[in-house]
Amino acid sequence: MDYETVSAEDFGANLRGLGINILVRDVVWHTQFLRDVFGMTAHRVSADFAIVTYGREVFQLHSDGTYHSNPLLGLLPELPPRGAGLEIRLYDTDPQAACDRAEAAGGSVLQAPTDKPHGLREAYILCRDGYAWVPSQPIQ
Repeated sequence: MDYETVSAEDFGANLRGLGINILVRDVVWHTQFLRDVFGMTAHRVSADFAIVTYGREVFQLHSDGTYHSNPLLGLLPELPPRGAGLEIRLYDTDPQAACDRAEAAGGSVLQAPTDKPHGLREAYILCRDGYAWVPSQPIQ
């Protein structure tokens, strides 16, 4: 599927498996943050929406305004953190490299790279909407 040219109808009709939509205040800022910190690719970026790819995985960013009639919108807090309790794990991203880029991109490092007992070296990086992005790799 060509994410740059696919229609909304065809895109939606072809989604399978697990889908993730992340509500953010500023879609354009978040696509830049995800590219700069984690090397992700964003497609069809607008003020309201973006398709984001990480390896073979695809997810979507939506602005609050696109959820005007969605029941979830009323549950969002006025101030971050929005994503409390949610970890978005990126198993193919060097946690040290991501942390080195995070603050310059407007994020904050909640936990520096740490070796965990479950065999991964991981870090916790918060974006400005409060979502926890967890870059991790197997401990060498």
